[in-house]
Amino acid sequence: MIITRRIAIAGLAATSLAFAAGQAVAQVPKEIRVDYATYNPVSLVLKDSGILEKALAADGITVRWVQSAGSNKALEFLNAGSLDFGSTAGAAALIGKINGNPIKSIYVYSRPEWTALVTGAKSEITKVSDLKGKRVAVTRGTDPHIFLVRALAEAKLTEKDVKLVLLQHADGRLALERGDVDAWAGLDPLMAAAEIESGARLFHRKAADNTWGVLNVREAFAKDNPALVRKVLTAYEQARAYSLANPAALKKTLITYTKLSDAVIERQLTRTELTHSTIGQAQADTIIAAGLALQEAGVVPAKSDVKAVVDDLLDRSFAVTN
Repeated sequence: MIITRRIAIAGLAATSLAFAAGQAVAQVPKEIRVDYATYNPVSLVLKDSGILEKALAADGITVRWVQSAGSNKALEFLNAGSLDFGSTAGAAALIGKINGNPIKSIYVYSRPEWTALVTGAKSEITKVSDLKGKRVAVTRGTDPHIFLVRALAEAKLTEKDVKLVLLQHADGRLALERGDVDAWAGLDPLMAAAEIESGARLFHRKAADNTWGVLNVREAFAKDNPALVRKVLTAYEQARAYSLANPAALKKTLITYTKLSDAVIERQLTRTELTHSTIGQAQADTIIAAGLALQEAGVVPAKSDVKAVVDDLLDRSFAVTN
């Protein structure tokens, strides 16, 4: 009787272990969702190269590519579970995290000067203080929006002193060129296109207030699939290395996706540095500075511990070697 009972218990234990193992295998995703965006040139090269698909083929995992039109859309998709990996500006990721978006920033895809305040060729606007009472196109929750808020604060103004016209980046450019707005918080490559194609002027630039381009992952996805996250970042590194070694091919890829001219993309690339990838203190410092500035401007709640949120946002355990 005792032997039989022991055998039965052992059998149940073995069955439980087998069931748990089966569940663990079942939890490995058969598909991952990764975004691509014209403000993230490396993502376009990664998408076209097939590097990621090849890396995941042996595991039977496919890749679904989803386009992000701006940091706000990438964050929206991540929060909804429509993306596993999404490209944003560092400060935009911070705002998302403060608002409860369960993400981790794990990789740097660029160090850009991708935003500035833009006005028309014939506009009399020459400085930020001239924006008082004016209509300004902006995409809320993106680096251009954050850049605008910081610029207004430095000029002793707030969002209440201007008339915000909330549009996605492409529509903001069109609104400026049609004269529907007086200024636009621009984003490359659309900003470069406005400069070259319609003579738009960047009347306020400050490279230090552009936060890094970061790749984010859903927190739950990273916790459940750390090895898979590392495979994605290894593929990203290969695409970044290729982009640096083949600038002509990178430019051609951007032209294909944006349908913009060689001159426009050349302008964008002069403001886009791809020589970093590891996320660390430099990114933390920039994002914290942006967060504190936004807090002072009343955009981030006064009770938020910006440094603590940034520490929670940045996950350095997936660091790759530059």
